[in-house]
Amino acid sequence: MLNNLTLSLQFGQVDDIAAHRAALPRHKVTRWIRHALAADAEITVRIVGAEEGQALNRDYRHKDYATNVLTFDYAQEPMVMADLVLCAPVVAREAQEQGKTLQAHYAHLLVHGALHAQGWDHETSEADALEMEAYEVAILAELGFDNPYGR
Repeated sequence: MLNNLTLSLQFGQVDDIAAHRAALPRHKVTRWIRHALAADAEITVRIVGAEEGQALNRDYRHKDYATNVLTFDYAQEPMVMADLVLCAPVVAREAQEQGKTLQAHYAHLLVHGALHAQGWDHETSEADALEMEAYEVAILAELGFDNPYGR
């Protein structure tokens, strides 16, 4: 059974906003995230431009560049509460470089961010990274997407 999800989907100042909105219909974003949840959740997904993405990464992770997804997790029990911030130009560039559709890359990053919001971490050890990656691949396969890691 899939868990309940209260979703806020926001779009900041993004170039080529129409392409990003088209890749992220609310019903699909809800479906993708719900498949990655082990509990009920309240999640805000915010799509941002490079300037906002870089500022957030610099201020919160002390890394002065825009990254594809940032997860701000506030609670894991009894309900997952988190913000997922995706940087549209980075996601678009990566999708093109990896030969994926924009929608497929967004689906992967939303699943990835939702797992982080629940305590999954790929930076703690190689074993944790492999376990998280395998779980992402399984979730995305359930959703009809190819292995995002290309292996």
